[in-house]
Amino acid sequence: MSLAPFVQIVARGKGRARPMTLAEAQEAMTLILQGDAAPEAVGALLMVMRLRGETPAEIAGFTAALRAHVDGKLPKADLDWPSYAAGRSRGAPLFLLAARLVGQAGYRVSMHGWNSHQSATASVREAIDLAGPHVTYTALENLSPAAFALLNLRDTFGLRSCFNTVLRMWNPSGAPATVQGVFHPSYRSLQAEAAQMLGQQDLSIIKGGGGEFERHPSKETIVFGLRDGAHIQETAAPILQGIRRLHEAGEQIDQSGLWNGRAHDPFAVATITGTAALALWTLKAAPTLDEADTMARNLWALRHHTESLSA
Repeated sequence: MSLAPFVQIVARGKGRARPMTLAEAQEAMTLILQGDAAPEAVGALLMVMRLRGETPAEIAGFTAALRAHVDGKLPKADLDWPSYAAGRSRGAPLFLLAARLVGQAGYRVSMHGWNSHQSATASVREAIDLAGPHVTYTALENLSPAAFALLNLRDTFGLRSCFNTVLRMWNPSGAPATVQGVFHPSYRSLQAEAAQMLGQQDLSIIKGGGGEFERHPSKETIVFGLRDGAHIQETAAPILQGIRRLHEAGEQIDQSGLWNGRAHDPFAVATITGTAALALWTLKAAPTLDEADTMARNLWALRHHTESLSA
């Protein structure tokens, strides 16, 4: 089958075009991932959707197709943690140490991703060992070459497509809970609506550092998402006083030193524990945000003892 009927749906012209239904979007993305669509048609579909804005049903349909395409390739996990931020403004990936705390709390964390145009200090892959033994990381190009090729169409278009959002929604390990970071705040509600259509039960989405799930400790953080399948919107209060950027240009952070106690950086530690708290709250390890913050700080204080017990 050709992709042309789906391009016609979204691009017929004023008064005649319409968004795809979830089923139509799933069928269209299935064709694309199978390699059965002409590249010109793929580009037309994705760029028309970018111009007018994608809908939750379209994102849900694309995500359902991607999930079916790679079903069973990853072991089950408790928490899905996508990492797809790009750009040179990113600083050290402190969220890796946050994920490590969640792992030491007894949860299996599945990370997957691709991060382009990043400096060496911001590289997730070069620092992935900091996430510890309870966090797995799977590179997108290994998990799904077809998805990797779609993401890299950005180099052809000169623009991102909605597939960046689909990758954050993916959850290839089938985890019951997931956390997502976005760069543009408007995507928080879009992704929450799409996740509800897909039957996701527990989800937290924040505007995070550079688009990652990483909490700014001196700012109020609004959390969108789902709890038991119902929409939520909660506000996490600042952890620290004062105003500063989450990542300062050229800032060097010794993450290994932070974990081992050789380095001291209260702002970085608050970023780590605050991010871990939101993940633990998503997992229902703590019933309230305040209790999750306390739990994360305790995990940080006991991190070496806990790690020795689980070694």
